[in-house]
Amino acid sequence: MGFQPPITVARALAHVHSRQYVLPAIQREFIWSPGQICLLFDSLLRRYPIGSFLFWEVNAQEAQEFRFYEFLTDYHEKNHPYAALAHIPPGQAVTAILDGQQRLTALNIGIYGSHAERLPRKWANNPDAYPVKRLHLDLLHAGSSEEELAAAYRFRFLTMQEAAGSGDAPHGWFRVADVLTFKDSGPAMVKWLKDRGLLERDGAYDRLYALYKAIHEQPALNAYVEEDQDPDKVLDIFVRVNSGGTVLSYSDLLLSMATNQWSELDAREEVRTLVTELNSGSREFSFTKDNVLKAGLVLTEVPDVGFKVSNFTQKNMAEMEKQWPNIKAALRLAVKLLASFGFTSRTLTANSVLIPVAYYIYRQQFSDSYLTSAAAARDRAQVRQWVTRSLVKRNIWGAGLDTLLSHLRQVLRQASSGAGFPVSGLDAAMVDLGKPLQFTDAEISDVAELQYPGPRTFAILALLYPGLDFSQEFHIDHIFPKSWFTRPRLRRASIAEDELDTFIDLANGLSNLQLLPGLPNIEKQDTPPWQWLETGFASTQARDQYITQNDLDLLPHDLTGFPSFCAERKERLEHRLRTLLGVTAEYAGAGDAEG
Repeated sequence: MGFQPPITVARALAHVHSRQYVLPAIQREFIWSPGQICLLFDSLLRRYPIGSFLFWEVNAQEAQEFRFYEFLTDYHEKNHPYAALAHIPPGQAVTAILDGQQRLTALNIGIYGSHAERLPRKWANNPDAYPVKRLHLDLLHAGSSEEELAAAYRFRFLTMQEAAGSGDAPHGWFRVADVLTFKDSGPAMVKWLKDRGLLERDGAYDRLYALYKAIHEQPALNAYVEEDQDPDKVLDIFVRVNSGGTVLSYSDLLLSMATNQWSELDAREEVRTLVTELNSGSREFSFTKDNVLKAGLVLTEVPDVGFKVSNFTQKNMAEMEKQWPNIKAALRLAVKLLASFGFTSRTLTANSVLIPVAYYIYRQQFSDSYLTSAAAARDRAQVRQWVTRSLVKRNIWGAGLDTLLSHLRQVLRQASSGAGFPVSGLDAAMVDLGKPLQFTDAEISDVAELQYPGPRTFAILALLYPGLDFSQEFHIDHIFPKSWFTRPRLRRASIAEDELDTFIDLANGLSNLQLLPGLPNIEKQDTPPWQWLETGFASTQARDQYITQNDLDLLPHDLTGFPSFCAERKERLEHRLRTLLGVTAEYAGAGDAEG
């Protein structure tokens, strides 16, 4: 390993845009925030060291044997968050960046590109939620290293409108990319400042020159160069170098290994494309690369499903690539099935529950007709109840996940085709692991005390009231509107002062919650529940059925009866839960143990 003489940022980025510098497939995605990019540029202008880089010189022959990626220039959180595949012409050698990708990408985005991330409180599907911003330097900011240790120079990512300022007074925002247009640091910069009325402003020239010098003149990038063409050695170097800083997750590293071992498909592209697809269907989910890779190990029958390098062998990866179309189909169908149960990213409290469901679908070779087939209705109900119970019960999908998945896989593997979802076998396996899905009386009481917006609230409401059409998206609704439970409003409703805390404490309790489709929930808003029941249904029959199914026959016609309503409905909920969850007299006395 040799040492390369330091080079300027401008020269390094020229190598990026000529595709001489590329990213190996073992690299993670770009993860730096705009604030981190700004601090990097501040360090450059203050002539602080920005760390050494590690390059891998790949000869022309070896360059054709690996997959490489280009550097991101215009980052867009939704539409373009990933680097594109680099096409290396035959006969061209390249330099792969083993350490320094985040810094070099940050420099590239700051000087040549743009950054667009979702604004707070904006919907993901709103195109205006992702304003395109470019890096700017405030030439009029008078900070100094003594006064402002975190950032002596003010860098910001701004839209064109933000950078234009307001009014007729000169503003100091300089787009960093424009430093590339200056032929020199003298007359060209002076003319630019003079044309904008900034030449006489204190420190403006000095700050602009500091930027010019940091990009064009200062040899700021130091690099070690590895010339060995053995990929195993390079992978070992990469792992050791990346053991500090923002550490690679197992899925990042192992996905990179899969990418290098798949022969026809690009594992990295396939996995991240599938993750995007799973999360952007009819319901929004938040599945990750970890979930997909873990599912790949489980579905391809790898004996040990742990995230270990020894499990990502050439043999295992070859089998995963071979089965990839079936794995994708099973995961897609499993996500659709979970969506049909009413779950979303907000209510699916353990993403790992996807994996045994996908394995069941994979082994049974179900098609999309499974979602709607009348013949499969009972089987879907069995899957739904098992999934929901596992989400309501504490400590199922946390510690010991790999062992749990292996045992569940064994039961599902032995299930005969067409015999249905093996609930009893799965339950028995979980008992053996100390993760029983049976509930004690104490646990039933604990569940009945759930509060909005607790993570298990949706699952327990869906379990309690299974007759809902989850083809619609359901919201958790307060039967007595939440907005009523403020001290001023309660006093205006003639609630006694010594009862205010009781009313407020009960407002978010399970006994005051129900599931409503999104539109009816919006329409209901602040309407008194007894009035909503009279006007919110198409027919008397539909209303009466809803009242019975949701234990609303107890509903009083004024707020004063609220505590009694909650107490009586809670008692019914507990009775329903004991029936649904099969709490026997024997198990009810089993104590308060949690698996």
